[in-house]
Amino acid sequence: MGATPILVNYQPQGEDWTVNVRSEDTVLTEQAPGLIAARDRADQMVEQLTGTDAERKPTVVHLLEGDAFAFTTAYLHARHGLSTPTRPEPEADTPAGDPPRVGENTQEMDLSELADETEDEGN
Repeated sequence: MGATPILVNYQPQGEDWTVNVRSEDTVLTEQAPGLIAARDRADQMVEQLTGTDAERKPTVVHLLEGDAFAFTTAYLHARHGLSTPTRPEPEADTPAGDPPRVGENTQEMDLSELADETEDEGN
């Protein structure tokens, strides 16, 4: 059975980041200015926990407030100098359109052309 992965959780604190590295019963916590510096600091803390043994590469899972995908997205955006994508908030004063009803044709299409093609193929 494999070893338990080391969990690294990042939490934004304004422009700074809090980094928690958890390995079994040990927890290390540090602050870093920016996500890239926080990631570098996490690597240093993991090395501090595991040593520098090149043959023993631990499995490390990086999480942004508990979400690995969110961390990867934020880190890649920071690394490439892109702004972090945000989910657009729906405007409260703009009502959503009525969804189509079952059986309602939502496209402008003359269905008689399709019927003619089907009949031609059958002959």
